[in-house]
Amino acid sequence: MAEYTKKWTEISRGYRTHMRLEKHLSDNTIDSYMRDLAQFAHYILRMYDVPPKKVEPEMISNYMNRLYELGREKSSQARALSGIKSFFNYLLLEEIIDSSPAELIEAPKSSRPLPDTLSTEEIDRIINSIDPSTTKGLRDRAIIELLYSCGLRVSEVVGLRISCLYLKDGFLRVIGKGDKERLVPMGEMAADAVNEYLDVRPDPAGTPFDDILFLNRFGKSLSRQSMFMMVKKQALLADVRANISPHTFRHSFATHLVENGADLRAVQEMLGHENITTTEIYTHLSFEDLKGFYEKAHPRAGKQ
Repeated sequence: MAEYTKKWTEISRGYRTHMRLEKHLSDNTIDSYMRDLAQFAHYILRMYDVPPKKVEPEMISNYMNRLYELGREKSSQARALSGIKSFFNYLLLEEIIDSSPAELIEAPKSSRPLPDTLSTEEIDRIINSIDPSTTKGLRDRAIIELLYSCGLRVSEVVGLRISCLYLKDGFLRVIGKGDKERLVPMGEMAADAVNEYLDVRPDPAGTPFDDILFLNRFGKSLSRQSMFMMVKKQALLADVRANISPHTFRHSFATHLVENGADLRAVQEMLGHENITTTEIYTHLSFEDLKGFYEKAHPRAGKQ
């Protein structure tokens, strides 16, 4: 961590100079930006231990959600995001990065509950917005089917290997956090989408990527940032609210299972959660839902 802390410090100094000499910002404004940047850098180093040029959209999105969970005012969240965007624009200017991971990030809406979910109709619209006549389209459709049908993390989809697929048997083997392995059921629609992609998938034989399922146009492993951008693009094409990420499909997977009566322990196992208290955040049912379940299930709920 010490090495990357030094890198953040060096680049932050250059950013401060840039704001003073080229942006002509006041000392108070610069100090405010630098405080927000220091908090962001501390979070990134503690959670991911990466230098500025390795920050990915999902990391920023998770940070913004963290600010929301901590009860930060909406204006404070917006200011923090503005500072983050400004910082990565500076990195673009200095040619430290090729694209900004903060470009499509939006501050969490205080009026929306967490975790955010999609309806089944919205998911169908996103999947149907994908053009299946191209290799990329078949790949992207298979990715979204797996994100939703299996509740996988972005890193798990990126690292998924062909040798871990058991399509005829309806499950796949996933290497999750801490290199822990789990088996996850897979529906027929997801299996069909993966099979259709495999029929047209480039063959990078003899390379380190020959067993990696999802490849980019160069025949290499797809990046997490590319997946984030793809999901964002398809959501916009489908006229679904833009503030979603690949993780939204994982939230939706778990929420829909729980709402339809799935056992929480089973959902915990499929998600790869070490502690069931983490899984319990997906039980964000409305009061009317809870009241309905209570009245149906509890022996003393009705009048005697």
